[in-house]
Amino acid sequence: MINFNTNIGQGASQAGFAGAGVTKGKTAGAKSGFADSVKAAREYISEVDDLQQTSDISIKDLLSGKNEDITSVVSAMAKADMSFKLLVGVRNKLIEGYKQTMNMPL
Repeated sequence: MINFNTNIGQGASQAGFAGAGVTKGKTAGAKSGFADSVKAAREYISEVDDLQQTSDISIKDLLSGKNEDITSVVSAMAKADMSFKLLVGVRNKLIEGYKQTMNMPL
């Protein structure tokens, strides 16, 4: 399950992707910070994938008769849907930021 950080902006260590490796004007750890951000991104993507697979399995179990609790199936589908939408939104923001960076005049 994806845990949402409600303390975004209260420090680089708590912000996840935003500000990873950059502390008060120093970029000495930027390379390792970027690597940590990529590693965290992979973990988040795998969590979203796990939720999607769990949702698929619960649907198959419901259709095959192994599970009769439709509430848990709907809940698994909702979790998978929201996590995927969040992932796509983060991706879109990153692409938008990349495009803005590339369009900056030198």
